[in-house]
Amino acid sequence: MPKNGIDFSSLSRRSVLKAAGATAALATVAGLPTRLLAADPIKVAAVYTVPVEQQWVSRIHKAANAAKERGDIEYVYSENTSNNDYERVMREYAEAGHKLILGEVFGVEEAARSVAKDYPDVAFLMGSSFKPDAALPNFSVFDNYIQDASYLSGIIAGAMTKSKNIGMVGGYPIPEVNRLMNAFMAGVKESAPDTKFQVAFIGSWFDPPKAKETAFAQIDGGADLLYAERFGVSDAAKEKKVLAVGNVIDTQADYPETVVVSALWHFEPTLDKAIAEVKAGSFKADDYGVYSFMKAGGCSLAPLGTFEGKVPAEVMAKVAEKEKAIKDGSVTVEVNDNEPKSS
Repeated sequence: MPKNGIDFSSLSRRSVLKAAGATAALATVAGLPTRLLAADPIKVAAVYTVPVEQQWVSRIHKAANAAKERGDIEYVYSENTSNNDYERVMREYAEAGHKLILGEVFGVEEAARSVAKDYPDVAFLMGSSFKPDAALPNFSVFDNYIQDASYLSGIIAGAMTKSKNIGMVGGYPIPEVNRLMNAFMAGVKESAPDTKFQVAFIGSWFDPPKAKETAFAQIDGGADLLYAERFGVSDAAKEKKVLAVGNVIDTQADYPETVVVSALWHFEPTLDKAIAEVKAGSFKADDYGVYSFMKAGGCSLAPLGTFEGKVPAEVMAKVAEKEKAIKDGSVTVEVNDNEPKSS
């Protein structure tokens, strides 16, 4: 289903199906349908349209592996699954007895919901721009609502830019990207209200060379700090010796002199809630987006690391004050899904 005029079905990626896990133990409760024992791991499968190394998907993958290591789930996945192949892979996992299926269905929303309708005993938790539908009780949605951390990273960025010109490179101008960019920009203006922004979208979720070239153009346009929503941006920043702010994951170890700070997404609260609901037999159509908020533990700022002491102390004091207020609910960061524009 096209979103914001973009036909995501045109994206083509190779599907790689990982080996299936062992069958989860079942217990029969007298007079009731067969259900999972609370202590038994449930079979979980994930369908990803990009490599598991990609920022967004890597956080889901990390949380699933953590749950697997705890013994809560058995976990298998497919990566690089093309939109044209997504429905088939979902059906294979459902037929194989997986009780919870994860994924991101931004380009295959209609097909994914059709699969869920055909497998009412399977729980589906999918990254989506749309809301849950009570008529499809086994299909819940989530998203990376990490605007809280993005806003705080913007406060730091505003204090670190000298040219007051910041470049921003995103994948697609969809709500999941827009809200983070807008929150970052709002944070920047807290520190440097006269900052100008160069905003560009590369039309891909994973094209580091294209992101890098776009970032080079923004640096040529005067940007001395880049918002790295996509892989490849920090490479350009490093090469041109300008700064970058990361998104979703912390890449400072790879760019110690470049990445000042990152807004981190933690998928664990989202997944753990879903696992608990499936095990309790109470999974229903719901919006899990709230579990990405800072007060739910779904996002945070990465440590300054190599930039400790390089960010003004008064700026970090302001960040700490704002973070406390966000967590106690006295400050709410706006969720602005509108496409950000260059200024």
